Amino acid sequence: MDKHLHIISLDVPFPANYGGVYDLFYKLPALHNQGVKIHLHCFNNGRSEQPELNKYCEEVYYYERNIGHKGISTKLPYIVCSRKSEALENNLLKDEYPVLMEGIHCSAVAFDKRFHDRKKFVRLHNVEYQYYKHLYHYSSSLLKKMYYRWESHLLKKYEEQLVNKVVAFWPVTEKDAKIYRQKFHCTNIQYLPLFLPQWTIKCKPGMGSFCLYHGKLSVDENEYAATWLIENIFKKLEIPLVIAGMNPSSALQKLAKQNQHTCIVANPSEKEMEDLIEKAQVHVLPSFNNTGIKIKLLNALYNGRHCLVNDPAIEGTGLEELCHVINTENAFRERVVQLYHQPFLDEEVETRRIVLNKLYNNRTNAKQMIEWIWGS
Repeated sequence: MDKHLHIISLDVPFPANYGGVYDLFYKLPALHNQGVKIHLHCFNNGRSEQPELNKYCEEVYYYERNIGHKGISTKLPYIVCSRKSEALENNLLKDEYPVLMEGIHCSAVAFDKRFHDRKKFVRLHNVEYQYYKHLYHYSSSLLKKMYYRWESHLLKKYEEQLVNKVVAFWPVTEKDAKIYRQKFHCTNIQYLPLFLPQWTIKCKPGMGSFCLYHGKLSVDENEYAATWLIENIFKKLEIPLVIAGMNPSSALQKLAKQNQHTCIVANPSEKEMEDLIEKAQVHVLPSFNNTGIKIKLLNALYNGRHCLVNDPAIEGTGLEELCHVINTENAFRERVVQLYHQPFLDEEVETRRIVLNKLYNNRTNAKQMIEWIWGS
């Protein structure tokens, strides 16, 4: 019997050119290769229709988000309310196929009585109420802080109610699973590693020539981390720091110019980013948000040398043994200096190969999904 699956995606999942889309996209060919017939529903978040998706899906639907005041509710989080769609609901009601909701963002149908008996699953990309709580703390904009705080409040109540509305949650880290069990008494939650490109271990032994922080710099958390690195770590060191990513703010660029050992590479091409990751000696990737997993860290582990992180960046990921984990500013600076002069070894490359190949196997993880959904 054919296995059909509806997938509701929070964004159009192609091209896979930023971290949040990797899992959304690379899950599709993995399931398709296992014979799953995918009916994909995408919310347009500023992206156009993508014919590439037709290679892996039986059909692809596109829906406009209810942005601005249209997506505001006193009861529903904005990320959910802005993705409520009568057209989506009608398309889902045409059959009885299982439904995979990509993120809390796409889970509104779980509360619709018409879907009470449907098999429904949520891919948990973050513990969203905690994610927005962290954004509140690290944003410099008063208006954004107000939004993030209110969204976190709504999300906490919403996520707690959602626990009993679906068959299972599949978080991207064991840490997020633990939070759901402790905070929401959730028992229907099982860790499922990220789906990634067909990366192989390409990190090169030896020495690089600079330290690197990279990420989508328009994200408040990433700007905060880059600012923290400049002001608290590298301002006191004579070691070059490169900060690379999409849409850095003028404030971040001004700050970088004030530090003679720091430069910003704004909106690098894919090839430019690959070159930076390959040539860096130390990947400095602290995080101030302890939910989900950071694609930039995985990219560095597959393709770069030393990775220096703090606990929030690594806890519960299964990647702890592959990184240098430091949590105080003084110790972070000292480890930067040490690693900048310390060759990256063949043995470290091999350790990464063993750990990463075991965790991030798209074929194995697609089969696990199929077993959870259909029991075979």
